[in-house]
Amino acid sequence: MEIAKNHSKEEFRSITEEKKNWPVLYHFSPFRENIVEWIPLSKEDKVLEVGSGCGAITGTLAKKAGSVTCIDLSDKRSQINAYRLQNTDNVRIMVGNFKDVETALERDFDAIMLIGVFEYGIAYIDTDNPYEDFLRILLKHLKPGGRIYIAIENKMGLKYFAGCTEDHAGRYFEGLEGYPGGGVARTFTRKGLEKIFHACGVEEYSFYYPYPDYKFPHTIFSDEILPKKGELHDNIRNFDRARMILMDETKVFDTVIEEEEFPLFSNSYLAIIGPEVKQKLIKYSNDRDDKFGICTTIEKENDGYIVKKRAVSDASLAHIAAIENAYHDLCIRFDGCQVSFNKCQRIAPDTLSFEFLPGITLEELLDDALRKNDKDAFMAFFKRYEDIVSYNESEPVTDYDLIFQNILVNGDEWSVIDYEWTVSETIPAREMIQRALWCYIQGNQNREVIKPWCLPENDFGNVVNREKEFQRKVQGNHPALSVIRHVIGKAAFSLDYMLTESGDFQHAIQIYEDFGNGFSEENSYFVTDYLQTGKEVSVQIPLKSGLKRLRIDPGNKPAIVIVRALQTGTTDLSYLLSKKDFLKRDTNGKRLLSNGYLFTNNDPHFAFSIPQNLISDSEEVKINLQMRIEQLSADAASYLN
Repeated sequence: MEIAKNHSKEEFRSITEEKKNWPVLYHFSPFRENIVEWIPLSKEDKVLEVGSGCGAITGTLAKKAGSVTCIDLSDKRSQINAYRLQNTDNVRIMVGNFKDVETALERDFDAIMLIGVFEYGIAYIDTDNPYEDFLRILLKHLKPGGRIYIAIENKMGLKYFAGCTEDHAGRYFEGLEGYPGGGVARTFTRKGLEKIFHACGVEEYSFYYPYPDYKFPHTIFSDEILPKKGELHDNIRNFDRARMILMDETKVFDTVIEEEEFPLFSNSYLAIIGPEVKQKLIKYSNDRDDKFGICTTIEKENDGYIVKKRAVSDASLAHIAAIENAYHDLCIRFDGCQVSFNKCQRIAPDTLSFEFLPGITLEELLDDALRKNDKDAFMAFFKRYEDIVSYNESEPVTDYDLIFQNILVNGDEWSVIDYEWTVSETIPAREMIQRALWCYIQGNQNREVIKPWCLPENDFGNVVNREKEFQRKVQGNHPALSVIRHVIGKAAFSLDYMLTESGDFQHAIQIYEDFGNGFSEENSYFVTDYLQTGKEVSVQIPLKSGLKRLRIDPGNKPAIVIVRALQTGTTDLSYLLSKKDFLKRDTNGKRLLSNGYLFTNNDPHFAFSIPQNLISDSEEVKINLQMRIEQLSADAASYLN
C-alpha cells in the first residue's frame, strides 16, 4: 500500500530490486505485464479483468484499451490497485465475489482477462462443475467476435517434474498427483482445458506457451512457432520457495522438443478463446536497461510472416533508430561479401519490420555436425564464418553480436537476422570470432571439443573482459531477474547433493560462479566431493576460464565459520577476505577473528574476486578452501544476533 500510494510506476522496477522480496517483486515488477502488453487492443475496446488483485497488469490494459472494468474479492488489494491508477480515468474497480458482482456487468466486452485466475474457479463458483459454469458466465459478457484470455499454470509443466513445488499448494508433485491435499486451486493440461471449452460450446480457440511461465514471461510461443532445441535455458525461475534440481531442464526440454511434445510439458498456457490473433511469437528483451527495451514479434500476414521490433517505452525509441541505421551501415561494409542482412524498414515511429527468412541457424548446423562427429563439415561452416567476419574488418562499423545463432543459412545463402548490437568502431575480426566461439561453448558444455579445432591457442584473449563491459552496458544499473532470484535467497538443491550418504541439507556447500553477469542459480553447484574430518572441511574449487568472482555458501543454517586456508598451490589468497569492502559488500556475516565469521541467518555466504593471473586455459587451477563449520541452533543464532 505504501509503495502504491507514494511512488510512481517509473519507480517500481528499482523498488523491486532494492526490496529483494518476493511479494513486492510479484506485485510490482514491470515484467508481469509481458503476458498482456503485446495483445491487440485499441482505444475502441472495453476490457474486463477478473481477479485484478494489486493491479500488476491493470495499468497496461488501461493504457491500451478504451476502458477497463476490474473485479476483485479483496478490498485492500483493490485499494492498492486504485492508488496505482490514481492518474488514470478509464478504469473502474468492483469489489466482491465474482458471481455476485457479475450480475451488474454489461455483456459487450471486447476482451476478458483471467491472468492467474481461472484456477480459482472452484472458489468463485459453488457448483458441481465450477470451471465449466465459470466459463459459461464469462461467455455471456463477451461481445461477438471478442476474446477471453486465460493464463494458467500447466499441472504437467516440466518444472514440477524437475523439482519445483506446485505454485498454489506449495507441495512437491501436488498437481501431478491430482491434488490429494485439496485446496482452492486446480490447474489443467491443455487437454483438460479443451474439455472445459468443448463442454461450454467453445470451438474457436488457440494456445500459446509463455516461457519460463506466465508470471514473468520473456518469450511466448504458439503452435505455429514452437521453441527449438537449445532455446529453453532459463529454468531456475521460481522466486518464492526452495526447490530441488532433479534434472537439467534444458536438456529434457530438448528431448521434449525433439519428440514434438512441448505443448504437453510447457510450464504455463495462455489460452485465447475467440478469433485467431496474428502474433505467433512474442519475445521481450526488456530485462535490461530501459533504453534498450524492445519487443520482437513474428506475425502472420497473408500467406507468410513478418518480423517486427518495437520499442516498449519512449526510453528505447533511440535504440530502434540505431538498429535502422545499423542496417544501412552494415550493408555498406559487407557489400560484395557472401552474406546479406535481413532487410529493415521503419513502419511506425516505434516499430521496425523485417523479412521473415527461411532457413536454419548456423548454430544448429554446427551442432548437427558435432552430433555426427563430422569435423570436416563443422570446419567448412566455421571457415566461411571466419571469412565473413574478416571482410572489410578495418571499417569502423562492427556487428558485435555476429554470433552463430544470429546467422540463418538457406542453402548457399547466409543472412544475418539480428544486428541489434552494432557499434561504430573497429573490432579485430579475431576477437569477434573468439567471442562467437565463447558464446557457443557457454551454451553447452558438450561443445568444448571444438576448442582445439578453432582456437588452437586455447585463449579467449580480451573477450571475457569486453563481454563484461558489454553486459554492464546492456543491463545498466538493473540486475537480471536470475540475479534477483538469487538475492531473494531461496535454495535450489541438486540431485547429486541429495544422493550423498548423509543427505543432510544443513551441510550443503554451494559454489556460485560469476563470469561477468553476477551470481545466479544457473551458474552454481553443490559440492558433493570434499574431505571432512569432524567439523573440518576441505573443498577444491576449480577456476574456470572467464571466472570473475566466487561466492561460497557454507550451508543453509546459522553457523560460525573459521577459514583455515584459502590458497592455490603455494599462493595464499586469504587477503581477499580482508579487503576494505568485504564486510559491507561481500558477506552477510560478522567478523569474529581475522579469519572467523558469525552467520545468524539461514543463508551464510562470502564472496571474493579472482585474481586473473591465476586463471589458465592450458592447465587446471584449483583453490583449496579449508573451513571449520560450527552449526548454531536457532535459539543461539537469535541470541548472538
